[in-house]
Amino acid sequence: MTRPLASDVAMVMAAGIGKRMRPLTATRPKPLVRVAGKPLIDYALDKLEEAGVARAVVNVHYLPDQIEAYLEQRQQQGRDPAIAISDEREALLETGGGMIRALPLIDADPFFCVNSDNIWLDGPRNAFGALSDAWNPEKMDALLLLVNHARAFNYQGLGDFHLDQEGRITRRRAGRIAPFIYTGLQIVSHRLLRDAPEGSFSTGVLWNRAIAEGRLHGVSHTGLWYEVGEPQMIAPTEAALTRM
Repeated sequence: MTRPLASDVAMVMAAGIGKRMRPLTATRPKPLVRVAGKPLIDYALDKLEEAGVARAVVNVHYLPDQIEAYLEQRQQQGRDPAIAISDEREALLETGGGMIRALPLIDADPFFCVNSDNIWLDGPRNAFGALSDAWNPEKMDALLLLVNHARAFNYQGLGDFHLDQEGRITRRRAGRIAPFIYTGLQIVSHRLLRDAPEGSFSTGVLWNRAIAEGRLHGVSHTGLWYEVGEPQMIAPTEAALTRM
């Protein structure tokens, strides 16, 4: 028996400058770079819509007017989820600072957090359902959706994390290979965000504390995941998607 979603609210990270995606991001924000005919951000928003997530808080910084105009057009078409904008025009706050800035707009604990440049195919249960099934607020401050190397396409790194038998996360050691890669999807408890630094900082700072406390957990994605961080990754991703 599957559990209901852990939250009906998500934050969508869309404020990054997209340096690795240049020159495509010279005149457009990375979330609006098109892959297989639609902007990257639609892959995340469409998955949220399919899963039944009602609200999304989207943060903006680089070329924000373009993102806001596109999201307004999407809303006018009657698409879900409903969208609120977290404005970071004055300064890029990174993932952790962006989450803190958006928190007054997020009326849910926990909430999903999704990178806007993600493309993934679900397994037997959609990614948000799989995260919800594994979520345990008594033991977790955050729950990350991870993917093993065999299910990750275009990825050329060494991996990010290890998982123990209880699903607790530890980081890859320097110079070593780790079996799991962070997909950009997670469930976040407000407890993770307590006593956060001011200004710009990475969510990794908060993850490190949760790892030390044994409260950062992960679940393995049973579908496929595509990294689309650089221009040369677009064509093979499009080819793979058209075969599905």
